[in-house]
Amino acid sequence: MKFSALDCPGMRSAPCGAWAGREAYPTKTLVLALLAALSLPAQVATQANSGYQTEQQRKAVANGLADPARDEKQKPMELVRAMGVQPGMTVADVGTGVGYMLPFLSRRVGPEGKVIGEDIFDDFLASAKAHAAETKLANVTFVKGTETDPMLPEGAVDIVLVLDVYHHFDYPEKMLAGIYKALKPDGRLVIVEYYKRAEAMPGNRALTHIRLDMPDVIKEIEANRFHLIAEKEHIPNSQYVLILRKN
Repeated sequence: MKFSALDCPGMRSAPCGAWAGREAYPTKTLVLALLAALSLPAQVATQANSGYQTEQQRKAVANGLADPARDEKQKPMELVRAMGVQPGMTVADVGTGVGYMLPFLSRRVGPEGKVIGEDIFDDFLASAKAHAAETKLANVTFVKGTETDPMLPEGAVDIVLVLDVYHHFDYPEKMLAGIYKALKPDGRLVIVEYYKRAEAMPGNRALTHIRLDMPDVIKEIEANRFHLIAEKEHIPNSQYVLILRKN
């Protein structure tokens, strides 16, 4: 966002437009709002998020997320083991969507553990809550996040899972800061992401849908107070897993 006196000369001299008859300078509230907007980095996931703008678009996405055939490809139990999830832990599923991973995480942490399903869309959260109720997941709670903050409880989470979601972060630095704040001192961040390769997604879609390939994802996250402790291929030529700790 760029603001100039040319947009409204009255900001610097005589009033104009809606400012006619008011002070030549904006109120404190407006100044703070402008500063906040200027401090926010540019959105980076425009291409990835273009298909999530309407409820109808998200409903089409949800059908794929809830596909029973997904288990064979996604290997959820293998993923849970790779994450190091243990009974009694608190695990957050950031960008839970329709709650696909919640039953697997819930069973792994057991009755003494907790699972937090987070998303920014009310319709996705409603579907995830219905899924949790149908499968009787008593240890699952839900949080509505924002584009810049997952709104997780501070210092309370052992593992944050970001499954097929990192490329949807419009403000990755802000989201990583929120995740960092939510993790316990020895907490881990688990990223499951697509390679930026023609074969990673059907129809060469990964080349435009995915913002960064794995080396640059690692660099970006490590630049935000995490360090990589493990990496592995999850789905051959399609997805990888990164496990990172707080610095």
